[in-house]
Amino acid sequence: MRTAEIRKRWIDYFETHGHHIAPSASLVSPDPSLLFTVAGMVPFIPYIIGTETPSHPRIASVQKCIRTKDIEEVGQTTRHGTFFQMLGNFSFGDYFKRGAIEFAWDLLTGPESEGKYGFEPDRFWVTIWSEDDEAYQALVDVGVNPAHIVKLTREEIFWDTGQPGPAGPCAEWHYDRGPEFGPEAVGGTVDPGGDRYLEIWNLVFDQFLRGPGSGKDYPLIRELDQKAIDTGAGLERIAYLKQGVSNMYEIDEVFPVIEKAQELSGRAYKTNPEDDVRMRVIADHVRSAMMLMHDGVVPGNEGRGYVLRRLLRRTVRAMRLLGVEDPSLTVLLQSSYGAMSASYPELADSIARIQSIAGSEEDAFRRTLTSGTAILDTAVAKAKSAGTSALSGEDAFQLHDTFGFPIDLTLEMAAEQGVSVDESGFRSLMAEQRDRARADAKAKKGGHADVSVYQSVGAQTPTTFRGYDELSLVTSVAAVIKDGVSVPVATIGDTVEVMLAQTPFYPESGGQDADTGEIRGANATLTVIDVQKPVADVIVHTVTVDEGEIAVGDQVSAEVDPVNRRLASKAHSATHLIHAALHEVLGDEATQAGSYNKPGYMRLDFAWRQGISHSAREEIEGIANRAIREELPVGTQVMSLDEAKSLGAMALFGEKYGDRVRVVEIGGPFSRELCAGTHVDNSSQIGLLSVTSEGSVGSGARRIEALVGADAFQNLAAERSIVSELSTTLKARPEELSDRIGALLTRLSEAEKQLTQYRQQAMQQVAGQLVATATDVNGIRLVAHESTTAADGDDLRTLVTDVRARLGESEPTVVAASAAINGRPQIVIGTNQAARDAGVRAGDLVKAASAVLGGGGGGKPDLAQGGGQDASKIPDALVAVRDAVASR
Repeated sequence: MRTAEIRKRWIDYFETHGHHIAPSASLVSPDPSLLFTVAGMVPFIPYIIGTETPSHPRIASVQKCIRTKDIEEVGQTTRHGTFFQMLGNFSFGDYFKRGAIEFAWDLLTGPESEGKYGFEPDRFWVTIWSEDDEAYQALVDVGVNPAHIVKLTREEIFWDTGQPGPAGPCAEWHYDRGPEFGPEAVGGTVDPGGDRYLEIWNLVFDQFLRGPGSGKDYPLIRELDQKAIDTGAGLERIAYLKQGVSNMYEIDEVFPVIEKAQELSGRAYKTNPEDDVRMRVIADHVRSAMMLMHDGVVPGNEGRGYVLRRLLRRTVRAMRLLGVEDPSLTVLLQSSYGAMSASYPELADSIARIQSIAGSEEDAFRRTLTSGTAILDTAVAKAKSAGTSALSGEDAFQLHDTFGFPIDLTLEMAAEQGVSVDESGFRSLMAEQRDRARADAKAKKGGHADVSVYQSVGAQTPTTFRGYDELSLVTSVAAVIKDGVSVPVATIGDTVEVMLAQTPFYPESGGQDADTGEIRGANATLTVIDVQKPVADVIVHTVTVDEGEIAVGDQVSAEVDPVNRRLASKAHSATHLIHAALHEVLGDEATQAGSYNKPGYMRLDFAWRQGISHSAREEIEGIANRAIREELPVGTQVMSLDEAKSLGAMALFGEKYGDRVRVVEIGGPFSRELCAGTHVDNSSQIGLLSVTSEGSVGSGARRIEALVGADAFQNLAAERSIVSELSTTLKARPEELSDRIGALLTRLSEAEKQLTQYRQQAMQQVAGQLVATATDVNGIRLVAHESTTAADGDDLRTLVTDVRARLGESEPTVVAASAAINGRPQIVIGTNQAARDAGVRAGDLVKAASAVLGGGGGGKPDLAQGGGQDASKIPDALVAVRDAVASR
């Protein structure tokens, strides 16, 4: 049974049994505390923890997932990979344990001829909570062998979010693969060793409200009013059982990449254990990278982009270890596309873009290998010269962090040169980096913060947003929250959060800044400084109480600053015009990756891997301004997500959309996007758009920035003033300025070259003169000179090496030259081989001189450089060099 067929049977089965089929969410998680969607239940977390109302009581899905926590272990075992597909069925206040168990048993063991999976019933084992009599009885009733039901403690079989909230026991379904895969289960366990008992489906029963506590040591306060079912079955695991292969790497959606790796490398799978690991890494990482890029992730140096870059580079590395030196990512991706297209036909629209991104990344990494190898060679040479046979953990970490070298690449290349690597030091630095990243993530706004106070008020008085049609209205205060606690009243000087029954204030979202304004009561004036939407149906206004006091239940007038709103709407509409212009000039691959707009300013990040010419930038700006001049109508419609997609409305990667969405159109098909922001009524109201910058913000991502409306006019007026001033100064018409300034720059560059030549000639003359000043200091010829002509450190190095060469190798020689460069002292010292044989090293002498100058320095024994803070100490520093030579 092919994987796509298993997937289809799941969808068909649950749709037949009254489930709404939810499309897979993006791999870019909608949960701000996660980089990626790591489980099938992630898109439904708000339903489970109660921050949102479920759109349907029964839902089923096939969710794309990525987990990269143990990326180094991928391929080492055959059970786990980074990309996988989780089959899920969910119930919110509908069926509970018996219903979930009946569905699972029927689908797993029902005949294939009826669209089910046809597994042998007596080969299933199920683990449950020892106190879950309801689940036990349901399992026995459907036909599970009581001897195959294993009862576990709460610590082993309970699910929770890690904080007070929903919790409950699980029922984990394991399939007995047979004695050839390991020993038989005995003694109340389904984990006797080996791979015999494979977990394929977990039913989670969200039954209790848990209290505070660590680990599983927390009280179960009561049963939930609305219980839920959250299940997850591994599609790949079911696939390799149904396809009769040993593991997920051999199923029909993965193995074709291994076949291509065999073809390219000339090596056979299952003939060499090390090669097998490499081929599994390639098969897994290529598929994961393809699916991430399809969902809009591009290689970068942080976050999701860094994970993708690492997957691609580990693939290149594994191919290299298989002996493949030529570029291979695009061909491997083509194989993965062929294997996955039956399940994901939408890949056809993005595979060319994916291959282009991967090809560029592979080319860049091949160049990185060259530069990183040079750094590694230097570090190895340094280690050997220091008399050690180990590369430091710091060096290995730098290669990993700066150049993207996998640690195994550093280990192999170091071993080839006869040195080992301090792996424990490297791992320690990696752990420190992960700890910093976790601390940073915790510090950021979002995640599963305690939102119970908002939920409580929202359940009683959800906020109605009326800001699309009204900028002021009379409403009532639903809650006042201070320091996370609901309070009855706030007084003058307080900064609190206020929740209203209705509000015209737009909360920060979709890249648009929050509205500002005032809330006025009979006895109070509040300034609104921020507006957020922490949970569904709740809008929170952060305010300062400027006058009087505000209490729950007060009637108030909520008044949005109309000027601020109008300017923010102009900027948001301008962002849509720029997005449409990007598509017109660059094509549909220039997808939006983020935006920010506020009064007078907009920026838009988009996926694009190469520079944009000046003419293309002008064309993008011109198209947007043409749309403004054409007075295009701006309209909004609320429709189903499927309707919006059929109209061609652009949705953003990583955004979570409900069944009903708001579509903003500017000029009909010219710009059509899913958007909840505020906009102008007609494009002409934007006035003017002036692009101020465009450039790279990471690998595969670019940013365009523009000023909007009056700010754009002011910017153009300032530019006109500059042009006028330049025209007067250079006595040229505006259209002649470019050529005139270019000519001046050419003349300036030629003058600088001549000055450099004159300075070098002068330095050569000085070098000739300095030879005669050499004095004998304890058997060493010493030249110590304070230069007044050196312009930089390069001049000093040139002078020192020239004098040293003129003095030759017949006698031990030291040359020291120092100068004040931009007010700060620098010193360069060189020694010949005879001096070094006598124990005089340039690095030691520079350290002594730099200490006098109030700084530091160092270098090699033959040439070293240093500096300091006090240029008046240069004569004393040269004396220190003389003293150091004398006391050798």
